[in-house]
Amino acid sequence: MAEKRTSRHPKDFNEVAFSVVQIATGEAPKPEPPKVKNPVAVTLGKMVGASGGQKRANNLSPERRKEIAQKAAAKRWGSAQSTPENK
Repeated sequence: MAEKRTSRHPKDFNEVAFSVVQIATGEAPKPEPPKVKNPVAVTLGKMVGASGGQKRANNLSPERRKEIAQKAAAKRWGSAQSTPENK
């Protein structure tokens, strides 16, 4: 699996040298300004997204909710014996 970088600084020696030269010569790329989100879209997403899980839970039968919960627990804890298929 690829190593996940936790910082924004390059770790390879060549990348570090390249960035030092860019900064020293003034050629370093300028950071982009943060993207501005549409406030209407943010509000709509909060209104609709907050009710989605509750509506789905109301539409599922108790047996189906139990199957989903058991499958999630088996995935989370690595226990294959608690799935309904293995009983």
